[in-house]
Amino acid sequence: MKLSSRQLSVIVVVKLVAGEPSEAATARAADATLVPSPVPAQPTPGTAFRIASKAFTESVILGEVVALTVSAAGVEVEHRVALGGSRLCWDALASGRIDAYPEYTGTVLQEILHVQDAADVASLRAALRPLAVGLGVAFGFDNTYALGMRRARAAAAGIQTISELRRHPELRFGFSDEFMSRRDGWPGLVARYGLAAKDVRGLDHDLAYRGLAEDRIDVTDLYATDAEIRRDDLSVLRDDLGFFPKYEAILLYRLDAEEQWPAALAALRTLEGKINIAAMCAMNARAKLDHLPERQVAADFVAQLDGRAPRATAQRESWTSAVPERTREHLVLVSLSLLAAILVALPLGILAARRPGLGKLVLSAVGVVQTIPSLALLVFMIPLLGIGAPPAMMALFLYSLLPIVRNTHAGLVGIAPAMRDSAAALGLSRWAILWRVELPLALGTILAGIKSAAVINVGTATLGALVGAGGFGQPIFTGIRLDDFPLILQGAVPACLLALAVQGAFDLAERVLVPPPLRSGRRCGARRRARRAD
Repeated sequence: MKLSSRQLSVIVVVKLVAGEPSEAATARAADATLVPSPVPAQPTPGTAFRIASKAFTESVILGEVVALTVSAAGVEVEHRVALGGSRLCWDALASGRIDAYPEYTGTVLQEILHVQDAADVASLRAALRPLAVGLGVAFGFDNTYALGMRRARAAAAGIQTISELRRHPELRFGFSDEFMSRRDGWPGLVARYGLAAKDVRGLDHDLAYRGLAEDRIDVTDLYATDAEIRRDDLSVLRDDLGFFPKYEAILLYRLDAEEQWPAALAALRTLEGKINIAAMCAMNARAKLDHLPERQVAADFVAQLDGRAPRATAQRESWTSAVPERTREHLVLVSLSLLAAILVALPLGILAARRPGLGKLVLSAVGVVQTIPSLALLVFMIPLLGIGAPPAMMALFLYSLLPIVRNTHAGLVGIAPAMRDSAAALGLSRWAILWRVELPLALGTILAGIKSAAVINVGTATLGALVGAGGFGQPIFTGIRLDDFPLILQGAVPACLLALAVQGAFDLAERVLVPPPLRSGRRCGARRRARRAD
C-alpha cells in the first residue's frame, strides 16, 4: 500500500502513543411502602442487639438510654446514631437490619398504619403484632407537634391560636421537610384550619429556630419537648381545633428479638413510664444548649434511675482524635465506589463509542440515574443492602457512572479517523488499536471524567452519615442537629481539603500519564494558536 506524506506523519504519532519502536519517535519521546412484609427477616444469631435512632437530638438521647440499659444487662449492643427519618428507621426495622428504635404513637398511626383515629398503647400494640413488630416500652411523655412564633411577633399580630393564622396570609412559614409531607403535618393542618399561606418553605428542623431568631420566618413546627422553646422565648400556638394527635414516646422492636435477646427486652421494661416531659426537656436542653454529648446526657439519666451520681462532664471528641477515623471511613466510601465505577463505566463508554445506536441508550440511562435525588437513592438501597456503608457505596457508584462514561465516549469519538486508518495500515488488530492507540489518545479526557466523579463523590459521601455509613457527614449532621458550629467545621473542613487533595492527585496523574501534546490544556492552547495563525 502506498501512503501519503500526511498518513506517514500520522503513523509516527500513532507509533509514539502506541509504544511502537521507532528511532525517530524514541529519540523525541521524553499523561441514592412503609408497611413491612408479613414474613420477617431472621436476624443472624450471635449478633449484637441493634438499635437505631432518628436524626434529631431527642431520638438520639432515647436511643442512647436504650443502648445503655441493654448494655447494663450484659447484652452486646450496637447503636446506629441518627440513622434518618421515620421512613429509614421503619424500613430498617421491617427488613431486619435493626431490632429496635424509639418512635411516637402519632407517627405509627398516621405514617405506618395509616389510621386517622386515635388509639391507646394497648390498641397500638395489638395492631402492630401482625406486622411482626412489638411495642415494648411507653417511656412516659407526650411529644406532640405544635406551631410556634417569636413571642413579640405573635403578640404584635394578636395570634394565640392556630385558627388566628387565617387572618394573616402574609406570614412566612418554615417547616421541617418531614412535617411538610406528613398527613399529620402541614397538608392536614391546611385542610383542618383552612389556612391560605402564601410563603411556605421546607428546611431542617434545627435550622428553623435560627430562621425565627433572625426574622427570616414567622411560624415553624415545634416538638413539645424542644429546649429552644424556653431558650428563644417562643409562643406555642394553641391547637384550638385539636388537630395534632398524641405523640407518646415508645420503643418499637421486632418480635423475633424476644427469643434471641430476652435479657435485653426484660431490661428495657424497667424504663416503662420513667421519662416524663420535664425530664425529657431537661435532657434535650443539656445536649442542645449546654453542648454535652448525647451519650453523657443519657448516661447521667440512667445513673440517676439506678440511684448513682452522674459522672464527670465529658468533652466532645477533639479534632485530633475524630478526624483520622472519619477520614478513613470517608476514603473507604469514596475509593471503593470509584474503583467499581471505573471498572463498569470504562467498558460502557467504549461500547457507547463503538455502537452509536446503543451508545445513546447507555448515555441516557446513566444520565437518568444522575437525576435521582441522593437521599431517595439511599432510601431505595436500604431494603436491598441494609444500613451502613453498602447502600452509601452503591449510591456513590451509580452517581460516578455518568462523568466517566460520558468522558470515555467523548474521548474516543473525538479521535481523528486518520489515526485509526493509519493504525490499521500498520496491521494492528481492532483490539490492539483500542488498547495501544485509542485509549492512550483519549486518556486525558477519561482522567478528567474520573477526576470529576472522584471530587463529586467526596462531597456526596457526606450524605452516607444519614444511613450510618460514617465519614465526614457524621460531625456535619450532628453539628447541625446540636447547633454546634465547631462540630460542623470538624466535618466540612476536612471534606473540602480532601476534595482539593483528590483534584490535585488527578492533576498530577495527568502530568505523569498523558504525553504533553495530548493534555487537555495544551490541546486547547494549540487550537487557539492555530486559529490565530489562520
